[in-house]
Amino acid sequence: MSASLLTEFQQLQQLLNQRIIGQPHLIERLLITLLAKGHLLVEGPPGLAKTKAVKTLAEMIEGEFHRIQFTPDLLPADITGTDIYRAETHQFEFQPGPIFHNIILADEINRAPAKVQSALLEAMGEGQVSVGQQSLPMKKLFMVMATQNPIEQEGTYPLPEAQLDRFLMQVKIDYPQRDSERKILDLVENEARDKEQQHAASELSESAIFDARQAILNLHMADSVKDYIVELVMATRQPSKYSANLAKNIAYGVSPRATIALSACARAQAWLHGQDFVSPQNVQAVIHDVFRHRLLLSYDAEADGISVEQCIDSILEWVTVV
Repeated sequence: MSASLLTEFQQLQQLLNQRIIGQPHLIERLLITLLAKGHLLVEGPPGLAKTKAVKTLAEMIEGEFHRIQFTPDLLPADITGTDIYRAETHQFEFQPGPIFHNIILADEINRAPAKVQSALLEAMGEGQVSVGQQSLPMKKLFMVMATQNPIEQEGTYPLPEAQLDRFLMQVKIDYPQRDSERKILDLVENEARDKEQQHAASELSESAIFDARQAILNLHMADSVKDYIVELVMATRQPSKYSANLAKNIAYGVSPRATIALSACARAQAWLHGQDFVSPQNVQAVIHDVFRHRLLLSYDAEADGISVEQCIDSILEWVTVV
């Protein structure tokens, strides 16, 4: 069962890489997020197929997809839904919003004010939405991928730390290389000639996704790897025990959600690579995307031009596997 499941997901990853050229890191993180039952925040310049990546993934799995374009005039009810008066019954009836789909693309999430951004918080964190006096559950398969553009800062509202922490990972992507750019040109021309080829792949069922999630939970993780994960987290909270420079550069460490996310992502990454156990290398492969949006640097670090990535690299150097 597990071997055939793994083959299905590896084929899905291969198909996605054929459709989204030059972004293998993003594709793997999308699948890890799906398998780890989390949500993904993607940051990158416009035109890098962020929207196309999640839309293509939604086409290849069983489920309903909806894209929400975040704008300054968006209202919370535009996401969660609202009560509509029915003249024939003389009663109000709740009309569900787009949040009640399986795969949600929150496009340019930092363009909407905090009140609208917070409409996603309960759905992402608790798996439900409170409307009036009732709480409505989300679908069993529910994943949010939010995008933001780092270039334009005018008219944007930075996500608060509380909401950033709800995302399993934050991925930063950049422009593709020269050879990938050439392949993109050929792909777009071929798709324009034959649009039917985009729907050739069969859908991955929801039951397959749930079975894969269970297989990942059953993947062996040694106590030493768990201790390693905890030590990496503690290094962000008690950096003075490891290095004076580390203590100088870190203002606030990561939350317990980071511990859970690091374990879940390492498990999913190991499973996708066909491993029977989780190794420290799997933890190291995903730690940057898990810690990036949770680790807050000090003013000294920002003044010295120290990036979050460099700080995480320092943590990996100081914390060794037991």
